[in-house]
Amino acid sequence: MKLLLDTQILLWWDRQLRRVPAVIRSAIEDGSNEISVSVASVWEIAIKRATGKLEFPAPIAETVERLGFELLPITAVHAEYAGGLPRHHNDPFDRLIIAQAMLGGLILGTQDRAMRPYSVPTLGLN
Repeated sequence: MKLLLDTQILLWWDRQLRRVPAVIRSAIEDGSNEISVSVASVWEIAIKRATGKLEFPAPIAETVERLGFELLPITAVHAEYAGGLPRHHNDPFDRLIIAQAMLGGLILGTQDRAMRPYSVPTLGLN
């Protein structure tokens, strides 16, 4: 399975493992799966840290690497596709992550119900 984690799941995996849904935890722990984190999540965490909305003292990219996840770059195609998505979700970071999952044929690891209307395959939403 190729799984793209949303920002919240990344933060929980780093800090509050008990909050990660069991199905996502199992997928991450299964060594045969490819687990990615979008550069959009790095950007989102950096912005929230800079504005004081989130405490994240460690270097974000190094944290992603330490956790064993791959960083998924943002391309112009991702950005353009995200801009053209229906406005079901107004968070620009999540819209970019949705676009990356859709274009890359990835399963999105999320608990964010606002992702549902995009019909992207998800793990963690019941």
